[in-house]
Amino acid sequence: MSFDIACKLARNAGIAMIVASAAFLSACQVRPLYSESSGVVEKLSSVGFSPASSRVEQQVRNRLIFLASRGAGEAVNPQYQVEIRATTSVADTLLTDSTDTSRAGRVTVSVTYTLRSATDNHVIKAGSRATTALVDFSEQEFAKQRAIRDAENRAADQVAEFVGADIAAALSR
Repeated sequence: MSFDIACKLARNAGIAMIVASAAFLSACQVRPLYSESSGVVEKLSSVGFSPASSRVEQQVRNRLIFLASRGAGEAVNPQYQVEIRATTSVADTLLTDSTDTSRAGRVTVSVTYTLRSATDNHVIKAGSRATTALVDFSEQEFAKQRAIRDAENRAADQVAEFVGADIAAALSR
């Protein structure tokens, strides 16, 4: 008889767990980030970006403007302001022992950003992102410098994608 009570208790506890988890999961909302109902596209089109102080920072800024406005250009009267600072570094990774020269390397672009409301200067989101692009070094100096520049551009575009996604997620809340 006590076995029957234990079975009923276990069954009732299992049903209660299912009902509780269903109620908990019903509070979760999964929706597309750029859906029309979220209003993210309109908010992104009203984001302004700080002026750039370096070539790599300009590359990041241009890509962010393109992503935020869907190719329409900068916002005329931004409701949000993003201050970005980008740095780049080049590291040798594959040294040739006989000549003590590098054959390959990696270029890292790091961005720190702060998203603020333009009306009250309230910080909505702040963070940092970094991306690394691999590069092969030529023995010719011009080709090496051009390869580094191309790697910086690739890394800058990639890190801008990450920052743009962070900004979109912050504005969707």
